[in-house]
Amino acid sequence: MKMFYEKDANVNLIKDKKVAIFGYGSQGHAHALNLKDSGVKNVVVALREGSSSIKKAESEGLKVMPLSDAAAWADVVMVLTPDELQASIYKNHIEQRMRQGTSLAFAHGLNIHFNLINSRKDLDVFMVAPKGPGHLVRSEYQRGGGVPCLMAVHKDSSGKARDLAMSYACAVGGGRSGIIETTFKDECETDLFGEQTVLCGGLVELIKNGFETLTEAGYPPEMAYFETLHEVKLIVDLIYEGGIANMNYSISNTAEYGEYVSGKKIVDSKTKERMKEVLKDIQSGKFTKQWMDECKGGQKNFLKMREELAKHPIEKVGKKLRDLMPWIGKNKLVDKSKN
Repeated sequence: MKMFYEKDANVNLIKDKKVAIFGYGSQGHAHALNLKDSGVKNVVVALREGSSSIKKAESEGLKVMPLSDAAAWADVVMVLTPDELQASIYKNHIEQRMRQGTSLAFAHGLNIHFNLINSRKDLDVFMVAPKGPGHLVRSEYQRGGGVPCLMAVHKDSSGKARDLAMSYACAVGGGRSGIIETTFKDECETDLFGEQTVLCGGLVELIKNGFETLTEAGYPPEMAYFETLHEVKLIVDLIYEGGIANMNYSISNTAEYGEYVSGKKIVDSKTKERMKEVLKDIQSGKFTKQWMDECKGGQKNFLKMREELAKHPIEKVGKKLRDLMPWIGKNKLVDKSKN
């Protein structure tokens, strides 16, 4: 699989386009500000009336427009609202207002791949998906780097969709670290799988169960927090820098031996079989239907699970310990007052 960089794209192509960023959450704020700092002359943030994000966007010098007005104004509409809202926003504010021959873009393939949005035939439809949370997309860009991006074209009505997508990817920082060309299907299914089984679902459950095992055995919760959560970042940073072998080089021989003999007792062939079940549910659309049904029902189960997690002892002891380590919050990736 080939990796593309700024040298492989016309980085100036996006700069003269009128770009409307729908949403100002984690990805929205990063895309809007990175585009602006890359020299895109006309960037607006499209928000609903009364949105709490209006002041945040305007405080960064960005222009804010109503959703329907932004769709009619833009050459490129990048939809970065939550997945569960995108189909409704497209139907009510975008579909009949985008000018013929303009471009509709996404940072995740879910709504297109599972046919929740059926875009107009005259529109170009492409995806630029940074492989990291929006707050990291912004902070890496500000440091002079970038987060790698996946790029895909779903519909190329103009014959120029790929060139524009590559240019857009460069403007948000992807051209600095690498752009991989893929499909909406592959991005969507692998992204959902990674989130559910490893990066979010798997990791969180591993941390919680490790914490509970130690505290139930009588160890202090503060020690359990450090051993099962705090040190995760230190280990992941080593893996991120140079792979698993790089991490093993840095840790003790005792820790490395423990990795080999105990790791497979926790994550075994049965775990892999359950991973395959999760992947099957993703590929079939079962998970997406379940999530959309949950949203239609008011997200009651979702909000209940979120509330239960917030009450978990690891969250309480974690807050207490982080307050004793003020350096952690000095350069926050996530500042809810701004992004």
